[in-house]
Amino acid sequence: MPTKHSAQHIPKARRSSRPALVACLTAIVLIGLWTLWTSVWSLIHPARFPSPKATWDAAEQILTVGYAGGTLWGHVFHSLRLVAMGFLVATSTGCTLGLVMGMSRRFELFINPTFLLLRPIPPLAWIPLALLWFGLGDASKIFVIWYAAFVPAVINTFTGVRMIDPLLLSAARVHGASQWQVIRHVLIPGALPMVFTGLKLSLQSSWMTLVAAELVGAFVGIGRVLIIAAQDVYPGMILFAMACVAVLGATTTMLLTRLEKWALPWRAL
Repeated sequence: MPTKHSAQHIPKARRSSRPALVACLTAIVLIGLWTLWTSVWSLIHPARFPSPKATWDAAEQILTVGYAGGTLWGHVFHSLRLVAMGFLVATSTGCTLGLVMGMSRRFELFINPTFLLLRPIPPLAWIPLALLWFGLGDASKIFVIWYAAFVPAVINTFTGVRMIDPLLLSAARVHGASQWQVIRHVLIPGALPMVFTGLKLSLQSSWMTLVAAELVGAFVGIGRVLIIAAQDVYPGMILFAMACVAVLGATTTMLLTRLEKWALPWRAL
């Protein structure tokens, strides 16, 4: 006979399984329609959109023989490394700048005009200069990823600091808290929800910019696979590379969400 405690957890378990069930059903329906349109009914020409079999053959090729100068794992590792380096540098510098701008209105007045001038420039517009400054190596790609992830980190950290109730800051100072204690115990915890929002946006921007950066002057990576597959008119490989980017982006975002739940346990309630 189930206890009261176990009975309380049954509805919660069922609710948690519903998104996974819906996702599986959606995937099955999409794959079924994909197969019907491309393989059974031939409504879409294979040169324009690949069938499931053509995509599977491309996956087998890059996993075993390799493609565009490497196997899948080599391309994935290189792209992950670039995203990780650019994202970490961007968030550390961006969150720091946003925190300082949020704390000091004088510093904001000094930095904000330059930031407002640079902010509208698309990250891809920096690729030509990055190639001139850093060459065809990884440094140019990391720079472009850094810029793309830097802006959301600054904006959301700055907003998070400014959203903190001034009474909390005044109360902390009245009770003798030093500037470092105010930053550690009031500003950072209060701004963390917006900071994590900025981190997610920065991560998404990193992945979008990575592929574009690797399309130019890359010797390995998922972007390299895409550009070579386009030159070879290989739709199956193009679609598989796109799926890899989607899976990598979703996985890293999920890990960041888990980190957010650990750092902000009250938001998971």
